[in-house]
Amino acid sequence: MNALLLYPAFPDTFWSFKHALKFVRKRASLPPLGLLTVAALLPPEWEKRLVDLNVRPLTARDLAWADLVCLSAMIVQRPSAQDLIARCRAAGKLIVAGGPLFTSEHAQFPDVDHFVLNEAELTLPGFLADFARGCARRVYATTEFADVRQTPVPLWELADLRAYASMSLQYSRGCPFDCEFCDVTVKFGHRPRTKSAAQIIAELDALYRQGWRRQVFFVDDNLIGNKLALRNELLPALIQWQQSRHGLPFYTEASINLADDPDLMRLMADAGFDGVFIGIETPDESSLVECNKRQNQRRDLVADVQRIQRAGLQVQGGFIVGFDSDTPSIFQRQVDFIQRSGIVTAMVGLLNALPDTRLHARMKREGRLLGRSTGDNVDGTTNFVSRMDAQALREGYQRILRHIYAPGPYYQRVRTFLREYRRPRISARLNWSQVLAFFHSSVRLGVFGRERFHYWRLLAWTLFHRPRHMPLAVTLAIYGHHFRKCSAALLR
Repeated sequence: MNALLLYPAFPDTFWSFKHALKFVRKRASLPPLGLLTVAALLPPEWEKRLVDLNVRPLTARDLAWADLVCLSAMIVQRPSAQDLIARCRAAGKLIVAGGPLFTSEHAQFPDVDHFVLNEAELTLPGFLADFARGCARRVYATTEFADVRQTPVPLWELADLRAYASMSLQYSRGCPFDCEFCDVTVKFGHRPRTKSAAQIIAELDALYRQGWRRQVFFVDDNLIGNKLALRNELLPALIQWQQSRHGLPFYTEASINLADDPDLMRLMADAGFDGVFIGIETPDESSLVECNKRQNQRRDLVADVQRIQRAGLQVQGGFIVGFDSDTPSIFQRQVDFIQRSGIVTAMVGLLNALPDTRLHARMKREGRLLGRSTGDNVDGTTNFVSRMDAQALREGYQRILRHIYAPGPYYQRVRTFLREYRRPRISARLNWSQVLAFFHSSVRLGVFGRERFHYWRLLAWTLFHRPRHMPLAVTLAIYGHHFRKCSAALLR
């Protein structure tokens, strides 16, 4: 069998970094880790080919080569997935689909032949066995959770690593918390399941053999969900692994209670972690109670962020407006918090009710559900009737974006962050793409950009006060360009 693995295109979103990637001549932020893992679960005698539409187009020759199409997508990729399905159907190809989009909405895709849903380690073997006998069912699903210690190393060799800014791997699935708006626990459970340290080292070794020497993203929804295993197994293994390599910087996602554990933060920094995305959501205590974000309640969140930054972990933050408890004061409070905390990469979105979440069930029960979420919480839309007047909510949201991404406040936030941030223990060696990014940004931002005064002021400040952070300062300046481009359509 010739198996064609297809990954749909992402729209221009906050996390696509589309406008920033141009500065380093990369086509996408991350490879499709799920599809590369599925490829390793397919029969070894099958021929496999990956087409990531974020990197290159699907050609007629690709389709002619394929006996079978394997498609995976997230909700935000729905429009591109629909186009791919139509094209594959017109070419007469057998289509097998899985991943978050289809696990939540498979009934909406009548042209797909087979659905392999939930965790592929459990559902794919059954499909393959039935497929070999010519009696494959249309839907394969499970309520069980996979033993990730049996998950194989992704087939990195199928991807053109040169096209990506970062690589990705996964250590754990699941989260011990139960936020009302989050679908992680529905899909992966409350008890975090972890791979062995040996598995992670094997995945890193495979990447290293492929020549990878840049950032690696641990895509866990909460890396510290199982602190015991992280502290006693994975981090010591990573520290040892880094000692015999040139050093790969890591970044990940975690909950704010990381700030309570100085020893864990030190170990993470020693292992090579230099950044962490944290769901801050809101400075409003009543909204945190409403959405059951108990890990964020009764805390000095600004002080927590600063502790993490001082430990050498750059905090990227997620923020939400549109809770039932929100009043018109929330918009300025969000701006004030973001500016004081020095969170440069601040993703602010409108609350959406994702499929299968408790929020979705509540909105449906209350008759407030308007339709499907786009999966892009920073596109200025929501899929339920808000308690706040809809126009006031939209205008307040736009005021946040207009302020935090404007050159003045944005560059001020970069300096606030750099004052607190401790230089990471491990950093990637300066490479040609970074040098190119500096010269490109010096022209695009420093000469033609409306932020040119702020750009050169930041570089001068960094040179005199934090010279070792100069590459990071340039990177964050480029990120600001991307954020302004992404929000421009919403601010018209």
